[in-house]
Amino acid sequence: MTESLRRSGEYENPQGPQGDAYQGAYPQQQHASTPVNPEWPPPPAHQPMQQAAPQVTMEPETAQLPEYSAEPPLHTAGHSEHSAHAKQKRTRGPIALLAAVAIVAAAVGGGTAYAFQELTGKNDVVSSSTTTSVVPSSKKGDVATIAAAVSPSVVEITATLSNGTSTGSGVVISSNGEIVTNNHVISGAQSIKATTSTGKSYTAEVVGTDSAKDLALVKLQDASGLKPATLGNSDGVQVGDTVVAIGSPEGLSGTVTSGIVSSLNRDVTVSTDEGQDQQSQGGGNGQWPFSFGGQQFNGDTGSSTTTYKAIQTDASLNPGNSGGALIDAGGDIIGINSAMYSASSSSSSSSDAGSVGLGFAIPINTVKSDLAKLRAGSTS
Repeated sequence: MTESLRRSGEYENPQGPQGDAYQGAYPQQQHASTPVNPEWPPPPAHQPMQQAAPQVTMEPETAQLPEYSAEPPLHTAGHSEHSAHAKQKRTRGPIALLAAVAIVAAAVGGGTAYAFQELTGKNDVVSSSTTTSVVPSSKKGDVATIAAAVSPSVVEITATLSNGTSTGSGVVISSNGEIVTNNHVISGAQSIKATTSTGKSYTAEVVGTDSAKDLALVKLQDASGLKPATLGNSDGVQVGDTVVAIGSPEGLSGTVTSGIVSSLNRDVTVSTDEGQDQQSQGGGNGQWPFSFGGQQFNGDTGSSTTTYKAIQTDASLNPGNSGGALIDAGGDIIGINSAMYSASSSSSSSSDAGSVGLGFAIPINTVKSDLAKLRAGSTS
């Protein structure tokens, strides 16, 4: 840009210090500043007084600057100040542009950092919209890959009750040990222990509960460096989608099963009475009572109940899967397993217990909407 303005200035000053300098200076000017771009027009054959003005109007603030000749001009103090001032003005545009770009980049970066902090700072919850895929696209739907990626984010929970123990599962949602599980897994517990996929055990304390949604948040003591699960979007789940369940059925930690989503928006009714919980679980056999479609499963839910919309799956769920993860083909958590049919409730033989393709999970979007309440210590 600076070189182009100097050429236009040369054409405007036909009178140099030698008198008729145009004729003598022009060959030198043509030799010194011959355009390297073939699209530029060659210097005119006549005096370019009339053609210089349009070029100068490209940058009006330089129109009053002293002109340049092909030969070095006689330098005076005033002329030097004008030259320095002209160079400063000519470079102000690009510098201002770079400064503006830097400011915009800083603003965008700050906004991104703020959004990232909101998602992963204090709350430290990983969302599938703000992270890379848990499972590579080439391995999407591969159960072995999903299990390897998500198993470290599922823990076994053992709750000590007044009349025995209860075994369930939980999902890690923060690296410092926040665990989402079912309320009925820890309800009435005198103490809680959580064991990771590596076999390391932690003492856990209840942070908040929501019996109306059968959800609870517990915190592992002195935990760090855990692998949070990626919470997906349950609104995008469709009937027929492949799903994987990970939990600790019958105390068999890290058990992986798979199936499909068999129905959506099932009205599942569960008990909210702690006494009912302990009575029905009978010291830990995991027969959590629930009902839907007017039928009772695993015992009587009692008079104190709550109903929520659930994802129905035929992935094998057994006692101990409660609070564990229901995962989509991409490795994102789409639900917290909460209820399953157990035939042992109507039979004297525990060998009759097992999955009959009737399991339910709380949609993960319901969980995410409830996290702030749970973290605040609500015990509803």
